[in-house]
Amino acid sequence: MKHLTIFLVATLLASSFCFAQRTVSHQLIYQSYRQGVEKQDTSFSIVKHCKNQISITDSVKNLSQTIPGLAKAVTYINYDSLIGFSQLNYSENENYYASFNLGSKHITYTSEGYETINGFKCNKYSTSINSNRIDLWVTSDCGINATPLSQFGDLKGILVKYVRNGSSVVELKNISKQKRAIEIIPQNLGSKRTQKELDNIRRNKMIITYRIFDNDRIHWGVDTKWTADMPLDSVIHFAGGTLILKYINIDKLPQHYQIFAELHTHSEGDAYDRTGSIFVIPTNFEWSFYDALTKGISSVPGFRSKTGEEYKGMTVNENYLPIMELIRFFTPFGVKHFNDRVQIDGIEWANEAYYKQEITDIFPSMNGRVLIGAFIGNYDGGGHKVTLDIKAYPGSYEWDIENEDTEEWILPIFNTCNVMEMAGQNYPRFFDTDSLKVSFVIPEGIENLKLRYISTGHGGWGGGDEFNPKENKIIIDGETVFTHTPWRSDCGTFRELNPVSGNFWNGVSSSDYSRSGWCPGTATQPTYFDLSHLSAGKHNITIAIPQGKAEGGSFSAWSVSGVLIGTKTKSASK
Repeated sequence: MKHLTIFLVATLLASSFCFAQRTVSHQLIYQSYRQGVEKQDTSFSIVKHCKNQISITDSVKNLSQTIPGLAKAVTYINYDSLIGFSQLNYSENENYYASFNLGSKHITYTSEGYETINGFKCNKYSTSINSNRIDLWVTSDCGINATPLSQFGDLKGILVKYVRNGSSVVELKNISKQKRAIEIIPQNLGSKRTQKELDNIRRNKMIITYRIFDNDRIHWGVDTKWTADMPLDSVIHFAGGTLILKYINIDKLPQHYQIFAELHTHSEGDAYDRTGSIFVIPTNFEWSFYDALTKGISSVPGFRSKTGEEYKGMTVNENYLPIMELIRFFTPFGVKHFNDRVQIDGIEWANEAYYKQEITDIFPSMNGRVLIGAFIGNYDGGGHKVTLDIKAYPGSYEWDIENEDTEEWILPIFNTCNVMEMAGQNYPRFFDTDSLKVSFVIPEGIENLKLRYISTGHGGWGGGDEFNPKENKIIIDGETVFTHTPWRSDCGTFRELNPVSGNFWNGVSSSDYSRSGWCPGTATQPTYFDLSHLSAGKHNITIAIPQGKAEGGSFSAWSVSGVLIGTKTKSASK
């Protein structure tokens, strides 16, 4: 491979590699690769040795730009004191380290005799770590100790080769000498941490975190008077306080990042399981849902059902995009605020509900100045508190946006979750006499098209759709292409989140009951439907659900949201 042209051929005699004690210092280069794989990205480690000390660094490939938060990581080993140090270098004045003892991981080796590897006479050892078979070849011919893998630093000699499960290989490729001594372990390693703390620093600095809401209250009885000059980080209340908004600037990230929304909630006085939603308001059309919030729900487009009821702001048209849902979640029954009300043997109540959901596929639409909202339907003065983070986890060390060949095409087309419930937006209860009908246009060049679909049924009495499975039909251009019955039968798993859920005579709690696509204290997972067969142009989608009839003052409703997601080449979008 072209990477190896700078190295000596590995099959040279071992004597040409070994300089023993006559040499002041040595540099060893190791290659990591998968055995039997012809085309692959390999990586290299550089080990420097002097006076029975070594440093180990990974040689990152030539990258035009690296991701934010990437540390220069160095491991040091002092073979005289049998102590090692793991160090993270972020800047001249920001270094952290943790110390460890060689052999402290209690690895037991089995000696398997001698073998010659790349001209070196080696002792062969084997061991097992976490059910992985490890084979190691170590030579004492050179009279020095060196390894690229600190966990095996207690083995005397030079590690020539390492193989895990017969496939993953780390192999010595080159030794060179230097005529002068070099400092291996610096006098000042930085701020000392435990190994766990060091691992957390390294990981957390590479994670890009956007704090959206920070212990903010969603409750009935407050509205923020919005002004155009309100700063980006202001939290704005609408719909009587049951919906909060915030503008935030989000950077465009390379496609290798994996994006998650993390939500923490707890009760501040509301005892019930409530519908909640985290969403983005698209603002690149003539009208947006922000108009509904600032001017009233009647100011945005909508449709009439067969019974004459108006349903505003729920479907796409040529001038309007509905809100794009990130998470549909449901609060538990009074977690934290009511934890002292009921004590049940064997159950310790949680202090919050925690939801973590991947949103990588719809994150590309959230670049620039983004308006993010959170809704919890309630009429309680205490309500709930929420903390929301969007976190981006890198999948590569490289930051290379310009050379990416494709980009996402994302279009929210419907959302019947009535997040302005407390400001006049109708409950989506039209499915008993009607269907949800939406037209949309697919541009030229869209590939891998799919529908991200969330559906939950509501109607909290015995005959209501909350407790009765109902088939959702997805009809494209007049043809039923998918059927889906949203249902959760694992709600009893989350009993510790529901301190004031009703407990019945037979030992079952109301929070244990199976429901139409949700449980108290959980997030509803999106379902994906393949629409790659659709050609460019205009299409119609219909969502049909056999919603149950109302009984007295009780009625059923269905909150469904749909986002189209596809890919296109960047050249096609220009």
